Amino acid sequence: MKIQERTGAGAGRSAAPAQPSVGDRLPSPPRERKPALAALAVLLILLGALGATMLVLQVGDRVEAIQVTEDIKPGASITEDNIKVVMVNDDSGANFVPWEQRASLMKLQAKSTVYAGTVVVGEMFAGKVQMPEGKASVGLALKEGQYYADIKGGDTVAAYRVGTSGSSSADSSDKDSSSSSSGNGLIATASVQNVKGESDATVSTGSKSITLLVDEGDAAALASASSAGEVALVRVPAK
Repeated sequence: MKIQERTGAGAGRSAAPAQPSVGDRLPSPPRERKPALAALAVLLILLGALGATMLVLQVGDRVEAIQVTEDIKPGASITEDNIKVVMVNDDSGANFVPWEQRASLMKLQAKSTVYAGTVVVGEMFAGKVQMPEGKASVGLALKEGQYYADIKGGDTVAAYRVGTSGSSSADSSDKDSSSSSSGNGLIATASVQNVKGESDATVSTGSKSITLLVDEGDAAALASASSAGEVALVRVPAK
């Protein structure tokens, strides 16, 4: 009887299922794909790129403005020869004058000196400029030879007293004394406010009407020399 029991017990043990070895790995379940999340990630990337592009475009919003290339004296106007176009940020808050409005700006006068390299804003110019303290405007009617060829508003000039060939000896003596007293013929250093004669009938004769801004103390001598036809203008460097 004991032998049979042992045999039965051994048979029962051999029928038990085999255990997996320690080195074998259990199979992992397949990963679940989520296409909605992937699409959302791509959408966020695109939105971020679009926002960065719009920011760059806003920061770089630039317009064409007017920059002066030469000093503009008080009472003088801009011309095509002393300005150029530059690009400026439109969101700076400054009242820049657009390049396309330069023709209108040429009809106005500078309130004060506008230095070369300055980008023009509307507050720098006005239709009628008040005379600076201690200054006077003197109008000259000059013939060809009494001024240099490309004279224009904004130039700095020296006004000299010059003699005439038909003067008498007495007149010459008076002029010589006047010249010596005014510094070898120099009457005044002035800035050109306005030049007329380029587009009217006087241009055929070479005559021009030129307005100078001078120190008040030099105005009388300059007007006297102009009425006698004894003024010559020479361009000098701006101070």
